[in-house]
Amino acid sequence: MSALVSALWRHPIKSHGRESLDRVELTAGQTMPWDRRWAVAHEASKADGSGWVPCVNFSRGAKAPALMAISARTDEALNTVTLSHPKLGQFTFDPDKQFLGFLDWVRPLMPADRAQSAKIVRVDGVGMTDTRFPSISLLNAASNDALADQMQTDLAMERWRGNIVMQGLEPWAEKGWIGKTVKIGSVELEIHEEITRCLATTANPNTGVRDADTLGTLNTLGHQEFGVYGVVTKSGSISVGDAIEVG
Repeated sequence: MSALVSALWRHPIKSHGRESLDRVELTAGQTMPWDRRWAVAHEASKADGSGWVPCVNFSRGAKAPALMAISARTDEALNTVTLSHPKLGQFTFDPDKQFLGFLDWVRPLMPADRAQSAKIVRVDGVGMTDTRFPSISLLNAASNDALADQMQTDLAMERWRGNIVMQGLEPWAEKGWIGKTVKIGSVELEIHEEITRCLATTANPNTGVRDADTLGTLNTLGHQEFGVYGVVTKSGSISVGDAIEVG
């Protein structure tokens, strides 16, 4: 079986919902459009909207696992995001204008002993990914399956909050891609580094409840990485079903 794209995901508001795509246009030197376009700064955050800051400045699944169960749908024309959660229902809003209503909606998901969400931050032209560089994350479904077999449980790919999901590869093949070029559709990406994982991945993306020791299991393999970060070096489009070539 040849390697191909099995899913595309973006996360309009960092750590607050995933959105499935069939096709996406990528631009050299930029993150996936509307991926981590906004981020939710907490009370102790130093984020001021002037530029990229590390993930510790934001409310996220590592500290508030219930956030992992949010799904999203974006209306780019209206600049609105519709969030859905199994316990909270739906909420549609413009993150640039209606953040107070959002803070009220999301508050029940935030642990009382953590810094509470305070504002929504957006930096024009910058996706608030976990890397200083404009990254696209690529995940290998076979690596997920191998980990699930070792843990004797089901692991949904959404747990890893990636952008491009690939199938038809050998488990952990992506660990040998650093410095290589990956061609998908008309896009080329240079792979920069592996993705070191945090507690967010221990939470079930359907329930928001921590139910799997992903980090402990990864550590039995001698690492805490899952997936790789790439940077777009050639603009173009990617669609589900596109072939993947590693050079």
